Amino acid sequence: MGESVDTWFKREILVHEAALVRYLTRIWPHRHEISDLRQDIYVRVYESAEKTVPFAPKSFLFATARHLLTDRIRRRRIVSIDAVGGDLDALNVLIEEISPEQQTSAHQELRRLAEAIDRLPPRCREVVWLRRVDELPQKQVALQLGITQKAVEKQVMKGMKLLAAAFFRNDTGDPSEPRAEDSEETENVHGKP
Repeated sequence: MGESVDTWFKREILVHEAALVRYLTRIWPHRHEISDLRQDIYVRVYESAEKTVPFAPKSFLFATARHLLTDRIRRRRIVSIDAVGGDLDALNVLIEEISPEQQTSAHQELRRLAEAIDRLPPRCREVVWLRRVDELPQKQVALQLGITQKAVEKQVMKGMKLLAAAFFRNDTGDPSEPRAEDSEETENVHGKP
């Protein structure tokens, strides 16, 4: 990138400050924390941009906000062991350990899903990512990508079908072998012409 992170930050992030504050005010119940939250979000975005500038700055800003709020909510739900007096049995909490097999299986499932997402057509992958991973509203995705909301809806449906076909086919056979009921779109997810 030829420009400084400061210049990029002012041009791509600070222009969304009003929208960010509206978003935080709408979903965060503790109004007195809004300015601190905003600053924490800016710090995370800026530090990340110093390493790699995000492809979609506005989406990245709001995804960062969601992640920060989620972290704050999780922290508030944690009960201090000192507050319980060290008597974990009094909490009636079941501590379930994850076995190495379960952990390996979960990693394999995630890897399969990531590979299926990577095989989606580029526009479809971008729309699915913004809607399902970044959880942006359909209208915002449409505006950001310069397409209609109907196109967003169609791309999400197409992406979900392709992901389901690619993901679940591994349970029934060779993923590179298209089945007769698969559409041309499904075949494309596996690199077929």
